[in-house]
Amino acid sequence: MIKYLSSLYEVKRLKKYRWYLLILFILLATGYYFSLSKKLFETPTCTVINDRNGNLLGAKIADDGQWRFPHNDSVPEKFRVCLVEFEDKHFYKHPGINPFSMLRAAWQNITTLHRVSGGSTITMQVIRISRPAGSRNIFRKLVEMVLATRIELAYSKNEILAFYTSNAPFGGNVVGLDAASWRYFGRNANELSWAESATLAVLPNAPSLIYPGKNHDKLLQKRNRLLKRLQEKGIIDKTTCELSCEEPLPEKPLNIPQKAPHLLTRFYNQSKGKKVNTTVDGNLQQRVAEKVNNHYLQLKHNEIHNAAVIVLDVETGEVLAYIGNTDCGAEHSNQVDVITAPRSTGSVMKPLLFVSMLNDGEILPTTLVADIPTQIAGYSPKNFSLTYEGAVPAKQALAKSLNIPAVRMLREHGVEKFHYQLQKLGMTTLTHDARHYGLSIILGGAEATLWELTGIYASLSRTLNHYPVFRGDEFKPPSLTPNPSPRGEGNLAAHMTPSPSERAGVRQPISAGAIYLTYEAMAEVNRPDAEAGWKTFASSGFIAWKTGTSFGFRDGWAIGTTPEYVVGVWVGNADGEGRPGLTGISAAAPIMFDVFSLLPAGEHFLPPYDDLEKVVVCHKSGHRAGSYCEEVDSIRVPLAGLKTEACPYHRLVHLDKNKQYRVNSNCYATNDMIHQNWFVLPPAMEWYYKSKNPSYKTLPPMRPGCTDENPVKNMGHNCAVS
Repeated sequence: MIKYLSSLYEVKRLKKYRWYLLILFILLATGYYFSLSKKLFETPTCTVINDRNGNLLGAKIADDGQWRFPHNDSVPEKFRVCLVEFEDKHFYKHPGINPFSMLRAAWQNITTLHRVSGGSTITMQVIRISRPAGSRNIFRKLVEMVLATRIELAYSKNEILAFYTSNAPFGGNVVGLDAASWRYFGRNANELSWAESATLAVLPNAPSLIYPGKNHDKLLQKRNRLLKRLQEKGIIDKTTCELSCEEPLPEKPLNIPQKAPHLLTRFYNQSKGKKVNTTVDGNLQQRVAEKVNNHYLQLKHNEIHNAAVIVLDVETGEVLAYIGNTDCGAEHSNQVDVITAPRSTGSVMKPLLFVSMLNDGEILPTTLVADIPTQIAGYSPKNFSLTYEGAVPAKQALAKSLNIPAVRMLREHGVEKFHYQLQKLGMTTLTHDARHYGLSIILGGAEATLWELTGIYASLSRTLNHYPVFRGDEFKPPSLTPNPSPRGEGNLAAHMTPSPSERAGVRQPISAGAIYLTYEAMAEVNRPDAEAGWKTFASSGFIAWKTGTSFGFRDGWAIGTTPEYVVGVWVGNADGEGRPGLTGISAAAPIMFDVFSLLPAGEHFLPPYDDLEKVVVCHKSGHRAGSYCEEVDSIRVPLAGLKTEACPYHRLVHLDKNKQYRVNSNCYATNDMIHQNWFVLPPAMEWYYKSKNPSYKTLPPMRPGCTDENPVKNMGHNCAVS
């Protein structure tokens, strides 16, 4: 009985210990599981931008002063082979620790009485560099061994290699293979030779003692020993080994490329510490930068120091080149990204008014617009030439960038309506209501950014390219990162005009016909004498383009489009200082055409015939032909143009039989009258028009004793003072 009770007690005690052991095991397993941080590396990284082909455009150093690029999951094959051969031959076989390596290292350290080798695997090194720096001792080594087995359970071998490659020290303030490749060899890690890969594979072994520019001979010996081991294993042939051993080592770190510094700053503010693959074409970026620099060397003689250029792909809206400013030095504000800086627009918004009025059926391209001295509520616009043409076709007024016709057209269209449209088109810089800007909004009274203006023109071009297919109904800004959707999908912007249907919630785009005719006017070659030099800049292809100059010669603009590309240029001084001769045509247009010369020549936009209607217009007035128009032309106009008014300038006049006087039935026999159609402009328009058009015939005077029953002065909608 006693034996039985004793045995029962022993069993209960064993069961009790078993529970203790189970609890201990659970605690140890839990601790083991949670011993590994969810994020191994918390260190700050550089902000890096690549071009559309993965080539480096620029990088900004990390906050801790290290050149440490963001984590890269990809390990170049040559570097992988070199690293595994040099650091850990059994990397793909062990569970994180290699007992044989540990024993060998221990024996070497004991027999030499100093530390020769640590026996660490690549996995253990990943753990070591992921933890805060501390003294090296046995306890720390044991912790690294435990965590090494844990990381092997959490990640694949390739992932562990990627951790090491992205975070290993490569000497000085260079961390990670990507940064080391650019700092020491000036190229992408995927482009390294066997010699270069071997050099970087041996650097992390003793980065504080041996790196380019320090202990050159030791580094060379380590590299060449590794190359010979690769030859012995048949990884590289004898010739490759010999040639690789002859390659020189880098002498000192190189500067990281900075091909798009303002774009880098933009992404630094948006995506600090990340790697961004942009839409920029690195080759085009460099060539455009060279063009800008060449022009800056000339412009600076006139104390013009800043310029910006952006190139867009019309189809996708992607940015292909981004030059935020010139390399003019900090004293001239070279750090300012002018592409995103609001600046006075000058005349570059005139095409947007023209296209809106065509779209709404308020004008035809040939419609005569008054160009006479004008004062509206105290506002007196002036043409750049300080001359007047009396009356000018609307498309010619746009091609010549006449200010007075633009202001009068805006008054007819409505400032509030135009203000609303500009906001719908994507302008976010209109922070005040329409009354604040008034009619001056069309001449630079408002500010816009090069970013938004080029986006607007690209969206118009895209809408025209895809007629009759219409996709989307919102303005899409330019894109700096690749569009994940199919090419062009979701980026075919439409542009709205305020109408009853829109106010009811149905948005209508600007018609393709209106856009096409606007571009035809922008491509007009009959430029004024002051702009005659533009032909020397133009490429052989089609370009619809517009320049602008702000008040006081502070801003020079040039924006051009083909069916494939939009190029936008701004020139001036970032501090707002105006300079004589700083105009869009003389300062910005030459850069724009030089940039277009780097692009494939543009074809002409295809006419959207289904959105255009043939109408008969008066040859002299450009309005739809009225009953008194004798000379007529047939042109294509937007469908909305069918509702424009008939010619208001032709009238039937009654002359005496000698055609010397005008008469009427009160003073002359009806049977003796000669009836003739006559082109008659209001007095103010006529005064200036006939000086430019010698063929214009003024009305004969009334015969003495007769009274004009339809005096010209009643044509008040075109009078000089309103």
